[in-house]
Amino acid sequence: MRQHLLAAGAMALALLCHALPAQALGQKKLAWFDQPPTDAVALARNGQAAKLYVDPADYPGVLRAAADLQADIGRVSAAKPVLTHDGAKPAGADVVIIGTIGKSALIDQLVKAGALDVSAIQGKWEGWQVQTLRKPLPGIERALVIAGSDKRGTIYGIYEMSEQIGVSPWNWWADVPAAKHANVYASATAAVSDAPVVQYRGIFLNDEAPALTGWVKQHYGDFNRQFYAKVFELILRLRGNYLWPAMWGEAFYDDDKLNGKTADDYGIVIGTSHHEPMMRAHDEWRRYGGGQPWDYNRSAPTLREFWTQGLRASQGQDKVITLGMRGDGDEPMSEGANVSLLERIVSDQRSIIAKEINPDVTKVPQLWALYKEVQEYYEKGMRVPDDVMLLWCDDNWGNIRRLPTAEERKRSGGAGIYYHFDYVGGPRSYKWINVTPLPKVWEQMHLAWQYQANRMWIVNVGDLKPMEVPIEFFLTYAWNPAAWPAERLPDYLKLWATREFGPEHADDIADIVAEYTKYNSRRKPEMLEPDTYSLVNYNEAARIVDEYKAIAARAERISAALPAAKRDAFFQLVLYPVKAGAVVNELYVTAGLNRLYGLQGRASTNDLATRARALFAEDAELVRRYHEDISGGKWNHMMSQTHLGYTYWNQPPRNVMPPVTEMQIPKAADMGVAVEGSAQVWPGPGGDALALPTLDVFEQRARFIDIFNRGQQPFDYTVSANEPWIVLDKPKGKVAREQRININVRWAEVPEGVRTATLTIAGAGGKTTVRVPLNKPASAASLKGYIETGGVVSMEAEHYSRAVADGKRTWLRIPDHGRTLSGMTALPVDAAADEHPRMHLEYDIQLFSAGKVEVQTTLAPTQKFQPGAGLRYAISIDDEAPQIINIHADSSEKAWERSVSDGATVLISRHQIDKPGKHTLKYWIVDPGLVLQKLVINTGGQRPSYLGPPESPRQ
Repeated sequence: MRQHLLAAGAMALALLCHALPAQALGQKKLAWFDQPPTDAVALARNGQAAKLYVDPADYPGVLRAAADLQADIGRVSAAKPVLTHDGAKPAGADVVIIGTIGKSALIDQLVKAGALDVSAIQGKWEGWQVQTLRKPLPGIERALVIAGSDKRGTIYGIYEMSEQIGVSPWNWWADVPAAKHANVYASATAAVSDAPVVQYRGIFLNDEAPALTGWVKQHYGDFNRQFYAKVFELILRLRGNYLWPAMWGEAFYDDDKLNGKTADDYGIVIGTSHHEPMMRAHDEWRRYGGGQPWDYNRSAPTLREFWTQGLRASQGQDKVITLGMRGDGDEPMSEGANVSLLERIVSDQRSIIAKEINPDVTKVPQLWALYKEVQEYYEKGMRVPDDVMLLWCDDNWGNIRRLPTAEERKRSGGAGIYYHFDYVGGPRSYKWINVTPLPKVWEQMHLAWQYQANRMWIVNVGDLKPMEVPIEFFLTYAWNPAAWPAERLPDYLKLWATREFGPEHADDIADIVAEYTKYNSRRKPEMLEPDTYSLVNYNEAARIVDEYKAIAARAERISAALPAAKRDAFFQLVLYPVKAGAVVNELYVTAGLNRLYGLQGRASTNDLATRARALFAEDAELVRRYHEDISGGKWNHMMSQTHLGYTYWNQPPRNVMPPVTEMQIPKAADMGVAVEGSAQVWPGPGGDALALPTLDVFEQRARFIDIFNRGQQPFDYTVSANEPWIVLDKPKGKVAREQRININVRWAEVPEGVRTATLTIAGAGGKTTVRVPLNKPASAASLKGYIETGGVVSMEAEHYSRAVADGKRTWLRIPDHGRTLSGMTALPVDAAADEHPRMHLEYDIQLFSAGKVEVQTTLAPTQKFQPGAGLRYAISIDDEAPQIINIHADSSEKAWERSVSDGATVLISRHQIDKPGKHTLKYWIVDPGLVLQKLVINTGGQRPSYLGPPESPRQ
């Protein structure tokens, strides 16, 4: 699996885990449970707890979060602290002082007395600081001070301590239990401080029916403040600060008039989505628009009053106001880009903001979301005032469409990114389970960071569950991208798994989570078809099923080994998504094999139909278990999203099993023969010329034939070879349904010049032959590099022979950012294009033929994120001039749909090989930002498959 990746960073990770606690992902250690440093503050010891002090004049959100810390200390110890917020003077051997600079008399007193230096966070946005002090004030022996530059800064400092002592941010939303400790200490003799890089960091609850809506209706009755309080706390524990509320049939400010106040009290900034301007939800126009059309040309006075009321409903509350206008129901406003109308709308909206909020409208946070066709308006010349944030968007499939140019980065309003982990729309909706690998999120948001789109990062998370893992990474990376370079990505999941489930199984859990998201991203479950993966070539479909089964089996073993208290959380965060993905992929492959076997006349066709039904039932049983058994039924409805049986872009009303074939089986035995790599069978058209794929001395792998029954009665069979060095693992036996026979070669015994052997298969009164092609060149021992086998040379990007840099840029391996392995890109990602490329990767290859070849280059599906013709790379073989290839030359919707459906952009270049022998393939950097994943040279033998040929042997 990925053991080589884990092993490569084992030493660094060991040092990292020694320096950092498992309870805090990437943060400096602040908590101890035994052998604490001298003068550590005892938060809980021998059944006694430190007292918590917070100024009653501090922000409501700070007082509330302090109460969470009080409860969290009780969760991990046998003692619950006393929380004092009545202005009483703190005293005691161990105390915790919490407060915001300028709002807390205690904090300000410590600063004035010189006991606390807050210069590291003073005046910063959301800065926090934690420090332990010895005798800071009379009557206090030791104090843990949690200070913030503003209200959220203080809250983040509070939750940092909660996480460090062992309370997961997901303690409520995923039922992650906190480990109990007899003693809990905190120590930071030198101030530990932090502040975010991205200003607004948040999530968008969207496409929320049926799962989240059904769950909310059952538990809260509506999307009210009781529900949102749980969301707000989660966002803050994850160090986010921003929310686009649920909006399909819901209206945040109207459904519960206290939703807005609750958000402000917690410290959450509220916005409205890309198509909901001026703090009004989409559904509010249906409620209060008087039946008028959502059309500014026809309903301008009503719309202006409607928007005015939206600002009044959120008066005095922390918000970012969305400007502009799209059509009703998140559709384009018109067929053409009506730039002048949209500019007038924005101007009128800002006039309302100036009247209702601040005459200096530049002081009011605003954004313009350049979503879908709205970006076209911008490209055609529409502009908004410089103080308005430009919220650039991805393509709904996790690929950023546009990033600010050097000139655009000068705008005072800055830029942000609207991203997706969930989407309803073409080419097909995906909203069931997590399909977004962290390396992809890293690579795209690293682009955003480097191009200074760092004012806001907001991600569409669908129902919130089951996107727990990517949500936390997205917000963690937004806080400080520099803390998580690509090489630390495996460390992130290791630390996450250790925090949630302990160190014993952390390596395996991290690996499983990385693998299942990688597998899901190859082809999102909603887009699977019975023939997505090749049923006959490269053993592809079977490999996919086996890979899923392997990680599902590992997850089952870990679940059984975990303490019972952790199993519900493990089911939600690991076991369900792994098993669900494994079941659905096997279901589609089984349906595909059932169809193929039906055409081949195999008696096992009906067995596969039965297996498909069992898998379909298992999918439903996993959902039932999630809804009814886990956490006492707490998450009923949350996995009710349909995901099987799509017939067009939108979800089916019910899960529908892929169709299966059944056949009437004659009683008498009837032998059939199939070979690896072909759908043809004997007897049948082409069946008299069956041939195995070439057995190759460089691959040293077996091939197989299937002897199958077309009848009910078993029969005996024999297989014989015309050469003594052919090895058959089952040369004779009995076939009830089918028997697979592996064919291998004792290569040392094969004479030079032999190119073929023959198998003879007999049984049930029939006999046929199968040709066995061989490849054993005389020069085999002396060849170096990747070796051509089966008419192809297939190479993983990271397995290059040489990496040539240009002195200004460096190569970067992004672990696991690929459909089959990892990705290679160049840093910095904002470097200028190299019109005469110098930087390249070299791959040594050995070819056995000359003539025309094709090079298939697989890259991540990067969009054209800067103005211009498109992003380019170049390919050459040996000393030929590099062929420069524009990956966006085909800008059609069909090409885009293919790339996002496949999770990759696959392009072809053509080259001439003058003679067989050693050659060098070169991949050249032209434009920055592209990620190479795989290279395949097709010399004429490449067979159809989804992921391409497995990697070729390399000497």
